[in-house]
Amino acid sequence: MAADALPVTRPIDGALLLDALATAVMVVDERSRVVQLNIAAEDLLAVSVATACGKRITDLLVRGDKLEALVVRARVGGEALAQRQWELVPAMRGDARYLVDCTFTPLNLPGMAGCVLLEIADTTRQARISRENALLVQLGGSRMMARQLAHEIKNPLGGLRGAAQLLERELPDDALKEYTRVIIGEADRLRVLVDSLLGPPRALHLESVNLHELLDRVYQLVRAECPAALEIIRDYDPSLPPMELDRDQVIQAMLNLARNAIQALGSHGQLTLRTRAVTGATIGERRHRVVASVQFEDNGPGVPTELGETIFYPLVTARPGGTGLGLAVAQDIATRHDGLVEFESRPGRTVFSLLLPIGMTNEQTA
Repeated sequence: MAADALPVTRPIDGALLLDALATAVMVVDERSRVVQLNIAAEDLLAVSVATACGKRITDLLVRGDKLEALVVRARVGGEALAQRQWELVPAMRGDARYLVDCTFTPLNLPGMAGCVLLEIADTTRQARISRENALLVQLGGSRMMARQLAHEIKNPLGGLRGAAQLLERELPDDALKEYTRVIIGEADRLRVLVDSLLGPPRALHLESVNLHELLDRVYQLVRAECPAALEIIRDYDPSLPPMELDRDQVIQAMLNLARNAIQALGSHGQLTLRTRAVTGATIGERRHRVVASVQFEDNGPGVPTELGETIFYPLVTARPGGTGLGLAVAQDIATRHDGLVEFESRPGRTVFSLLLPIGMTNEQTA
């Protein structure tokens, strides 16, 4: 070949290019029916090309009418539109939920009049990482606030109790001493609450433990406490290896999460204790090869929307008479193990997940 000769170019198959994209891509016609989609779209929607083609968007998605309306707007207006942070639920997998960014582009190409190109970028993982970072920042702030508050309360509380004891000694009438005993009792109760705000007092005592052994201990405790009409299911992943954990503290974190679910359920319902191994998980800014996920799933009413951003703050609770410390303590114990407690909730399904790294992080092994 001569030095100045141009290389021979080959025609590029557009379908192959689409299939090489990580972004889900669909083409819909003037009737909002799918005429083409790539492999990423098949994976996202859990449907094959043969099944999807000819179907409307509303046939493939739960609550797909909003997406279809935007397709129509883009087609009629002749301009590209975007929808950010939209929850996508495939009709074929009602239990799967994705947070996506969508772009709608009218196609003015020969033979494609009225068609719209729909690009769906899955941002679930990025949103999860952002939420986890926010949780860690929230935990640091709430931990400092709680400890400062606890120290401010602890000193006058001791003085109050001591004064009540001295007064009790001076009172001649036993009936009057009942009042000082109430003061002493309430001071002791508040002291326990303050100690809880201060968090676990001792350093971690790590030992090799079987996670399912700890979870079975929690199962026995909550089974004895909960109403007979409440069902508890155990669904364990036998592949999880022994882990280096503080036995007592992890049991306490699990117990708090299980009791939180039972209190949300009330007198009846279903609680599932589930374990899974999650690969390539990111906690905060650290990526881990494998993470143990201990899930507490209930079919109760869900976390109130107004508490979603503050649920792990101490003293935040939706339960009358609750202290709002159970989740805060569980989160504190998780972070001391380089882990995290996260949750997702909607009416009928709430899942709190205790994430605990197994072994070393990717950064440590690089």
